[in-house]
Amino acid sequence: GFPRWTFAEMLDALLHWLPMLGALLGAGALGGLLAGLLGVGGGIVIVPVLDAALNLAGVSPDASLHVAVATSMATIIPTSISSSRSHAQRGSVDPDIVKRWSVPIVAGALAGALAASRVDARVLAAIFGCVAAAVALKMVLPLDHLTLRRTIPGGPAGAAIPAAIGAVAAMMGIGGGVLSVPTMTLCGEPMHKAVGTGARLGFWISVPATAGYLLAPAPDAASLPLTIGYVSLLGFAVIAPVSWAIAPIGARIAHALDRRRLSAAFGVFLLIVAARMLYRALA
Repeated sequence: GFPRWTFAEMLDALLHWLPMLGALLGAGALGGLLAGLLGVGGGIVIVPVLDAALNLAGVSPDASLHVAVATSMATIIPTSISSSRSHAQRGSVDPDIVKRWSVPIVAGALAGALAASRVDARVLAAIFGCVAAAVALKMVLPLDHLTLRRTIPGGPAGAAIPAAIGAVAAMMGIGGGVLSVPTMTLCGEPMHKAVGTGARLGFWISVPATAGYLLAPAPDAASLPLTIGYVSLLGFAVIAPVSWAIAPIGARIAHALDRRRLSAAFGVFLLIVAARMLYRALA
């Protein structure tokens, strides 16, 4: 039967998990806001916050980052739907890019999730830190109008780019917007349309990657309650609804704010996150 807890035991459990629940709510709110503002899935915020929250709850560092990455990826499914719908209503999603990139990005995401479930947590931290630092520099520096070509490349290169984005995004637990948006703008795509398209592509990354993490054997995370594979059902249940609700607000704000200041502020935040992850990888 179900275990019978005394009031004192229930209160002790609540106090134990309360800081984590607060962190999850905050991560969901900030992740949803950034999903709408920048076309990212929110994982760039959710992963480090959830990793720290799991450590606070007593989960070992060897398992916490894997669980944070996998759970973040699961929350991106509803967030990307909510955010991309809001951008689509404003005509800011490029259906041609979505059509051309969907298959290779799905393949890359699945491969990335399967690879991430088998590597050491320090490797994941190093990948997250290096990519976050590179993206942060791109966002801080005044390079918004820099382009390398006028159109998105086709052929093998056109397939390799989204496949790589999907793989790296799955290993980082992000929706890929921090990679796809700069890539599209460097290839001549307008910023607002790149943001909206990046939000739509987040769905095609998050679904296969989440499936990979759900199916992955995760013995180190087995002691964490309500976990399937590496995905924390508790984390998903708290973060996903909050991100879903707030993402449209971020999308509305995105069309009213100065992109340069927003980009620079987020870049500074990313540098802090990157430094923490690199320290985690080297410690």
